[in-house]
This record gives sequence, C-alpha cells and structure tokens, in this order.
Amino acid sequence: MTDERADTSVVVIGAGQAGLSVGYYLRRLGLDPGNDFVLLDRGPGTGGAWQFRWESLRIGSAHKINDLPGMEELGLSFETADRHAPAKDIVAEYYRQYEQHFGLQVVRPADVTSVENWGTDLKVNFTLDGDDEKEVTTVTIVNATGTWGAPFIPWYPGLKSFEGRHLHTGEYRSAEDFRGQSVVVVGGGTSAIGFLLELEGVASDLTWVSRRPIDFLEDGDLNLEARIEAVRMQDEAARAGRALPSIVSGTGVPRTRRIQAGIDRGVLTPRPMFASIEPDGVRWADGAFKKADAIIWSTGFRPELRHLAPLKLREKEGGVVVAQGASWKDPRIFFAGYGPQASTIGANRAGRMIARQVIATLSKLQASR
Repeated sequence: MTDERADTSVVVIGAGQAGLSVGYYLRRLGLDPGNDFVLLDRGPGTGGAWQFRWESLRIGSAHKINDLPGMEELGLSFETADRHAPAKDIVAEYYRQYEQHFGLQVVRPADVTSVENWGTDLKVNFTLDGDDEKEVTTVTIVNATGTWGAPFIPWYPGLKSFEGRHLHTGEYRSAEDFRGQSVVVVGGGTSAIGFLLELEGVASDLTWVSRRPIDFLEDGDLNLEARIEAVRMQDEAARAGRALPSIVSGTGVPRTRRIQAGIDRGVLTPRPMFASIEPDGVRWADGAFKKADAIIWSTGFRPELRHLAPLKLREKEGGVVVAQGASWKDPRIFFAGYGPQASTIGANRAGRMIARQVIATLSKLQASR
C-alpha cells in the first residue's frame, strides 16, 4: 500500500504501549512492517517510558499496566508478572519479545526532530544514534510520543534561586541519592506518594506539599465513575484544543493499606503549596519556612508535540484539537495515547480504532491522486 512517491505509507512516532498497539493492528490489517509502515522510537531500548523509571518501582505498586493486544500469543501477561523484579526490566523484556514476535522492526534510537509538509505528503526528520541525520517521507503519521519527554515544573517566585537540587519524576533514580538530606516532595499523585514512602527513614526529614487537596478513595481502588469522568474531561479538552487536565485530578488516589499505614505514621500528611522558593528552602504565604536540600517535582508531564510545530496544529488554548484519535486540522495526522487514550486508560483500544482510520485515510488519499 506504499505510496508511489513517499517512502512509506505510515510513520508511527514512538514505540511505547500506544505505538506498539497501533503497529500490531496495522500489521493485522495487511500493512507490512518496515515497508508499508515504519516505527521510530527515541529510546535506546524497548519498553517505552518504562525503561527510564526508577529501579525500586514494582508492577504491583504502579498504575495498572495493560497487556498489549495479541500478547497472549507469547504466553505473557502483566497480571502474572514477577512483582519483585523492577517494573522497568519486566516491561522492557516483554516489549522486546513482543516486537520480535510480530516483526515490528522498530528503528531506534531515532529521535524525531521535526515533521513538515513535503508536497501533499509529509517528511519526518530524525537523528539516528544521536548524530546521524535521516529523513523518511510518508503519507500519514501516527504520533505516539506520550509525555515522558516533556516534564512539567510549575513556576514559583525564586525557582531559579534554589541552591539545592531540583529534579522531576523522570530524573528520580534511588532514595539513596537523598540519604541524610531534607527533601520537599511536590505533587498529589501516586508517584509523589511512592517517593515519600521510599524516602522515609533515608532522608533526614520529609515535607509533602500539593497544589490541590488529596482525594483519597476510601475503597482502596480506582472508582469506575471517577475514571469515566477523568476520560470525559480528557476527551472534552482534546476536542476543544485545550491543554489536557491531570488524570489524578479526576480519579483520586486509592487508599491502599500501604498508603493508609503511611498516613497513620504521619509520612503522608500534605501541606498546602508553598508561595515561593529561596536559596536554601521554601516559604509559605504565612511566613513559615522549611529548609531543603532537594525539591522533587512530581508534577506530571505534558504531551510531547514539539516536533509537530511546523504543521501548526496547536491551538491558542494550548492543545491540539483531537477527536477519536484524529487531528481535526490535518487528516493525515493521528494521535495515539493522547487525551482520553492515555496509556493508563485505554491506549490499546485506541490502537485498533486509529489503525482502521489510517487505512481508510490511505484509501481516500490514494483514490484522489
């Protein structure tokens, strides 16, 4: 189905959960991996964003990891995966076997720098192995870059004056890095809570601050209605082209036994957000001050879309108008794992829908030429 002029019919950018799901369904619908469609992935290895997670993170303590479509053919499932091994290693190994089994021929490490118009088609510019500049022309694009490469740190007065260590969730590696230090953890989600529980007894003291009150769910599990509401909020924002809201703001945090024990010990007692940052700590609006050696910003991520800037898809409201996985501004561009299809709430289901739309779009475009 490859167009006569373009190098390939589809380029999928990103080979995490969403990208692999799309690749699986494109293959099932008759496209040949490596010829009719190409998967480009920036990571040095398999596993998507999971390969960069901290060593102590385990599958049982993370958000639910959904099986990839067709994974049962390999006899693998995250439901039965080792709960004692690092989650990053398990996901990377499962994804490696998956890519090999289905012959997806992922090209990596391929860092896409820009996507631009190339006549009626598109040109994807990327670097291979860090410095070898390449390009591939295509009829359609599926953007499955997720959010890991675009960490969000909110601005506060004095942010750049802090003389201690700033780091974001994506840079956290081990609690041992903070032994004997005074640490401030910012954020209201499961990552912030996980860091606090790991740092307990390692850091000299801990302070938890959150920009909003923590919504602990009493039943210890994600409420289905809350999850549906979170999806609705994401979908509404994506359709309107607004910046996407936080998932945790719509779902809350399950009050598991581990978390309740942390609350009972006084480790998980959040304070309101500080008002400013000083060279040696943080200060609240009432004048209270807390000395800090490090601030961990567990404040989420934003969709990674910089490489699409030449296509001018972004709206003044801060987002991209996306409905049912397709761009409303450019019918050649699709988004997997964006908005309501975020990996924790349905990237696999979106893979099938987007693959079918891609095939339909290719047929329309070829018929018009």
